[in-house]
Amino acid sequence: MSGDDWLRKDRLPHIWCAGCGNGTVVNCTLAAVDEIGWQRANTVFVSGIGCSSRAPGYVLTDSLHTTHGRAIAFATGVKLADPSLNVVVITGDGDLAAIGGNHFIHACRRNIDLTVICMNNQIYGMTGGQGSPTTPMGKLSTTTPFGSVEPAFDLTELAKAAGANYVARWTGFHVKELTKAIFSGLSTKGLAFIEVLVQCPTNYGRRNKYRSVTDQIDYMKTHSVLKQKADRLREEGNELPEDTIILGEIVKRSLPAMGVRK
Repeated sequence: MSGDDWLRKDRLPHIWCAGCGNGTVVNCTLAAVDEIGWQRANTVFVSGIGCSSRAPGYVLTDSLHTTHGRAIAFATGVKLADPSLNVVVITGDGDLAAIGGNHFIHACRRNIDLTVICMNNQIYGMTGGQGSPTTPMGKLSTTTPFGSVEPAFDLTELAKAAGANYVARWTGFHVKELTKAIFSGLSTKGLAFIEVLVQCPTNYGRRNKYRSVTDQIDYMKTHSVLKQKADRLREEGNELPEDTIILGEIVKRSLPAMGVRK
């Protein structure tokens, strides 16, 4: 079986805008799921509301499209009802970190045996282009027309501090690295959180003067630094620019977990 065998081909073509990075994340996720050898009969995908949360509708498994921000709450119920199931949550930055923020923190604290993949486009893409908890300072949205004045959430540091066993961040450009990170997350007992920065040409890109999809991808590439290099630069006394994007495996550990697969 290949990653394509996990797709509901009758649901294609998808609803995402041309140039959106969400499809890349789905491809990487299904490639990792196929590589690990999971079976469709014992795998469940759960999502909330938003562009990213439409993803499970394209996957040929049991899936739940839940209320806004509640994907992790539903996934927790599924996992605790039947720990033998493999449960994957696909969510977005608004769904996960705003209305779903408390569920995210406490799922990490409990270290529930889930894999949470966040497609972070740094804006509410589906519901009108409002600023989200991860919109960078100075960036434009419908609710921050003069630039966001709030510091953005660092979702990976939040997950790490709250107790998740595996935390990583990549972008939609780093396809091979992202697939490996998702595979590692799927293999982890306890909560695994993988954040993926993805381009949103329709809302974020258009409002923030990225004239093409590649402009936004190039920005993510040129402003990214691997965690190992960032740590070394800091140890040497160098100060990283505020817009630096730290990529790589943030934490991997074996703290006690809930709902571990039997």
